[in-house]
Amino acid sequence: MRTLIIPLTTLTTATTLLAQQPTPSPGVRYDRLLIRNALVIDGAGNPTRGPFDIVVEGSTIASIRPHRADANIRADRVIDATGMHVMPGIIDLHGHIMFSRNREPLPKDYVYKLWLGHGITTIREPGSGEGIDTVVHHARLSAENRIAAPTIIPYAVPGGTTPEQGRASVRRLKERGAMGLKVFVLRPDVWEAVMDEAHKLEFPVATDMKIQEYDALDAARLGVRTIEHWYGIPDAAIPGPQDFPEAYNYDNELDRFRWAGDLWRQADPDRLSSVLDTMLAHNVSWDPTLAVYEVNRDLVRAQNLPWFDAYAMPNLLAFFEPDPSRHGSYHFEWTTNDEVMWRENYQIWMKWVREYAARGGNVTVGSDAGFMYHLYGFGTIRELEFHREAGFHPIEVIQHATWNGAKALGLATTGVVRPGFEADLLVVDGNPLHNLKVLYGTGVTVEENGRMVRRGGVRFTIKDGIVFDAPALLEEVKQMVRQAKQRTAAP
Repeated sequence: MRTLIIPLTTLTTATTLLAQQPTPSPGVRYDRLLIRNALVIDGAGNPTRGPFDIVVEGSTIASIRPHRADANIRADRVIDATGMHVMPGIIDLHGHIMFSRNREPLPKDYVYKLWLGHGITTIREPGSGEGIDTVVHHARLSAENRIAAPTIIPYAVPGGTTPEQGRASVRRLKERGAMGLKVFVLRPDVWEAVMDEAHKLEFPVATDMKIQEYDALDAARLGVRTIEHWYGIPDAAIPGPQDFPEAYNYDNELDRFRWAGDLWRQADPDRLSSVLDTMLAHNVSWDPTLAVYEVNRDLVRAQNLPWFDAYAMPNLLAFFEPDPSRHGSYHFEWTTNDEVMWRENYQIWMKWVREYAARGGNVTVGSDAGFMYHLYGFGTIRELEFHREAGFHPIEVIQHATWNGAKALGLATTGVVRPGFEADLLVVDGNPLHNLKVLYGTGVTVEENGRMVRRGGVRFTIKDGIVFDAPALLEEVKQMVRQAKQRTAAP
C-alpha cells in the first residue's frame, strides 16, 4: 500500500469535514487479483509485450508471467483481459478539485468519478482551492478506500508579503498536511524566502509564474520542481519587456490570454535554448497543460464537445460561458485573428516542449480541467492527444502520463507495470498506442461485421490495488447530470 504521511485533523475540523464527504467507495482490494491474458504497455517507454498474466497481492504487483491457458493461478478475483491492454494508471499533475461552480454546488464525488472513470489514479492538486484541510482530509479518505477517488497529492499556495511571513506560511501549510507548494506571484525576496524554507522542509514546489520580475530562469535556479503551463519560459528569452499593446492590462483576462498567444513568437530561439538548458541542469519538470488552451485556437469546437450533454453538470457549463468576473471565462470578444495567432503559437510552443524532452527533460501530463470548456477526465485524455500532436510517439505519450508524472512527484514505485510496484493499473478495451481515443469514456466507433458499434474505454481502473468498474463510475456521473438537469428544469 502506498504510504502517504497525512497528519490527522483536529476533532472540530474532522466534524466539519464529515459533511463534505463523497459517497462511500465501491472499490474492492483483493488479497490476490489476477489479470489474465493482457497485452502490457509498461509506461517506461518499452514496446507492448505479452500476453501476460498479472498477479496483484493487496496493493502491489506481485508477478508478471507469460500467459498459459492451462495455468492454475489462485486468485480471489479474476479479470479476463483477452484482447485488451493493461497500462499504468494515469498521473495528472494539474488536477483541481472543485465542489462548486457558478455559485452552485457540484456533487462531492462528481470530479473524482470522472477522473477514475478515465483511468486517472493519481492527481496532484496544485492549489487546494477547496481548502487545504478539506483536500488533505479527502486524500486520507481516498488512501483508506472510504471514497472513490484517485490518490490525491495536496499542494497549497503560500502567502505573505514579507520574507518572514512567507516562511511562516510554508511552515503552517506543512503542518496542515500539504505535500508541496504552488507559487504564484511573489516579490523576489519573498520568493527566495519561500523557496529556502521549502528546501529546509524538503517541500517540493511547483510554479504558475504569471508575469512578474522573476521568470523561468530564476525559478529553475531557486529549485522549483515543476513549471506549470509555459509561464515564464518564453518571457525569459524575450529581449526586453514583452511587446504588449499600449492599452494592455494584465488583470483584464481577455488581454492576458489573447496576447499570451504572441509570447512564443517574441522569444529569441538562442535564448530559449539557453533557458531549456538551465531548466534541465536544475532538474525541472515541465507540465505544459497544452489542451486546456485549445479553446483559444477553436472556440466553436470547445463549446460543442460531444460529451457535454451526458457528463457536464449544468452549472459547470454555465461557468464556462463568457463572463469577465470568472477566471478563464474570457471568450466574449474572441476573434478569428485570435484563433489564428494561437494556432501559430501552438506550433512554436510544441516545438520547444518536444525539444526539452529530446534534451532529456521530464515532460508530464496535466489537465487543468474545470476551466475553459475543459471537462474532468476527458480533458486529461485530450492532453495526451495534444502530446501526440506535438510530435511525441504514442509510447512517449503514455510515459509522460505515467512514469514521468511519478518521477516529478517523487513516487519511486508508481507509474510502471513492474513487479514490486504499486498496483495502479488500467484495463483498456483497445490499443491506446494505435488510437488514444480509446481512453475516452465515450469510447470509439468501429466497424464489426458491417455494423457500427461502440468499443473502447477503460474497463477497470485499479488504484493502489483497489478495483473500480470504470463504466459503472461514469454511469453514476451521467445519473448525477440527469438529476441536475431535472432540478434545473423543474418550475
